[in-house]
Amino acid sequence: MGRRAIIAGTGALPGLVAAAGPAMVVRFADAPGGAEGADLVARFGQLGALFADLKAHGIDELCLAGAMQRVAFDQAQLDGETRALLPRLAAAMGQGDDALLRSIVAIFEERGFRIRGAHELRPDLVARAGELSGGAIATGDTARARAVLAAIGPLDVGQACVAAQGQILGIETLQGTDALLRFVADTMPGSGGVLVKRAKPGQDLRVDMPAIGPDTITLCAQAGLKGIELQADHVLLLGPEAIHATCQHHAINLWAVP
Repeated sequence: MGRRAIIAGTGALPGLVAAAGPAMVVRFADAPGGAEGADLVARFGQLGALFADLKAHGIDELCLAGAMQRVAFDQAQLDGETRALLPRLAAAMGQGDDALLRSIVAIFEERGFRIRGAHELRPDLVARAGELSGGAIATGDTARARAVLAAIGPLDVGQACVAAQGQILGIETLQGTDALLRFVADTMPGSGGVLVKRAKPGQDLRVDMPAIGPDTITLCAQAGLKGIELQADHVLLLGPEAIHATCQHHAINLWAVP
């Protein structure tokens, strides 16, 4: 029987996944956050060495967890396998994050690694349908935000939208949900609106499942929002108890719908 490794980015998710059972933690030295806490240190330009190291440790199952930013490859540091993969990765980068992640998954799978999603290893973190905290939210605004996300989803733009009184106050882009909420706080404070967060159509949830944590709730409160609607079974709660407590503290209503 093989072993599991977590390809760890930033944020709380790698630690939460590690709690699911024994796993080797792999971090990239040239990524934000560096290699602190890693069992195995890798570099983006030396993927061949990473594949060999994983095999040497008996790893056959991988979970990609946490946020990662795109990096510029240093041509002088590329190993042979990375150099051969670079045209393929560059083509995927030009098509958006979903295409890039699908390409990365395919590369690992072609080398015999099985990809497991964080939601498979920690199903207790998945937002299930129903009221998660508080009471009702403005269904007209959530419907409006859902419609916008459905329209832009095929364009691989973002996973979140803020609406209030029928108006769209902001859409998540590359900067992420936190930046969206700070923008709303700066431009439309006290709107009483809602945040809607959903997976994009066709998104591979094994490697890019939407997530919220307690900080998301705090930022919603600072933006003057009153509710959050999540897509049931498609969003991770990074600390359900802390999220519930933060919702109660700020009087934020939290729901999950199909």
